[in-house]
Amino acid sequence: MNDGKTIICSPHKLYGPRINDLSFQLRKQRVDQIVLTGMLANMCMESHLREFLEQGFEVAVVRDAIAAPKIPDGDGYLSALINFRHIANGL
Repeated sequence: MNDGKTIICSPHKLYGPRINDLSFQLRKQRVDQIVLTGMLANMCMESHLREFLEQGFEVAVVRDAIAAPKIPDGDGYLSALINFRHIANGL
């Protein structure tokens, strides 16, 4: 049961907001708030986040439901969290 919430799975490579009419479909259902979760936080998720914000959605990110690589030269998860704190409506 989803208590009247709209749940959409959007694989970035196929259904990113720039590639299709996802934002239009959400607006048709009167959705204006998005809770974003997923993998590759510092790349795909950040792209989704920025696109949805530019289109006027209120977007929150669930920090315990995202992932990103950590390599010797940097921590993708930490860098994503830093960016999300500055641009998302909630983290």
